[in-house]
Amino acid sequence: MFLDPILALFSRDLAVDLGTANSLVYIKGAGVVLREPSVVAIRKDSGSLLQAGEEANRMVGKTPGNINVIRPLRDGVIADFDMTELMLRHFVVKAHNGRGLVRPRVIIGVPSGVTEVEKRAVVDAALQAGAREAYVIEEPLAAAIGAGLPVFLPSGNMIVDIGGGTTEIAVISLGGIVVSRSIRVAGDEMDDAIMQYVKKTHNVVIGSKTAENVKKSIGAASCSDPQAFMEVKGRDMVTGLPKAVQVSSGEIEQALKDPLAEIIEGVKQTLERTPPELAADIIDKGIVLSGGASLIEGLDFVLQEVTGIPVVRADDPLTCVVRGAGMALEDFRRFRRILTSSSRVG
Repeated sequence: MFLDPILALFSRDLAVDLGTANSLVYIKGAGVVLREPSVVAIRKDSGSLLQAGEEANRMVGKTPGNINVIRPLRDGVIADFDMTELMLRHFVVKAHNGRGLVRPRVIIGVPSGVTEVEKRAVVDAALQAGAREAYVIEEPLAAAIGAGLPVFLPSGNMIVDIGGGTTEIAVISLGGIVVSRSIRVAGDEMDDAIMQYVKKTHNVVIGSKTAENVKKSIGAASCSDPQAFMEVKGRDMVTGLPKAVQVSSGEIEQALKDPLAEIIEGVKQTLERTPPELAADIIDKGIVLSGGASLIEGLDFVLQEVTGIPVVRADDPLTCVVRGAGMALEDFRRFRRILTSSSRVG
């Protein structure tokens, strides 16, 4: 259409990693401009948006009765459509900083295991948030592109993207996903495992934000120093009073065993289904880790030990998906064939 190149001159097209835990926005020509928690705070009486992103995340577990703090995505998909639309609109406006004269084209990453209905919900949310066109790209494919893997060549590339709500495991060749597995076990389940461990072992109830801080600080699949300690604060289950306890990295390694075992088993099952020629390529190239939860200490070592295949962590694993979607945005004609669920308005 003749208008498309003209619109592109005035719009600020963007790519979005709409994650369960965090959302990232990439603007064409500018790179990654926003990284915020996928959290919204609303007024209960009116349902109006109070805060979104980092400001809303600071309110988690600390709100009065008239304010509700919501994570509108669960396991990588939309759980609350209206709240997702409000959050996405907020992020688009914030990323653009008031600039952009027309509705943008938007590319959004989605888990590989989502249904067509779930894809449609993401597209509709983007359109309602102000996009003129909306496309989705499967997250493992976007992560592989963002990690710099040669996805269009006739050779096997294996990516394991561990986010907040899902772990995406895929073998990619010739611009498509050959074998994939989407596991709804990732960073959130690790946080839950830490909360349950501290509750069971120390009789202290801690919040999800505290558990996340523990995971980031001393979480490990195989820790180099099992005697590294961290103080955590919560509520004593016996007295009901506030209490602080010391937890060690060795304890957190124990707490994370079950969720990490599920992820490792998912990788093994995906490898078992991989065609022999592509499996041979993976042995040579190795497995690439991306996503925020892939930063767990020693995960690469444990995965390599179990599979016998070299494992490397991508550069800046937190931004792989949004950078891959952004590369598709920058060279739209080349990448158009790997995008799905296109829709447009106006």
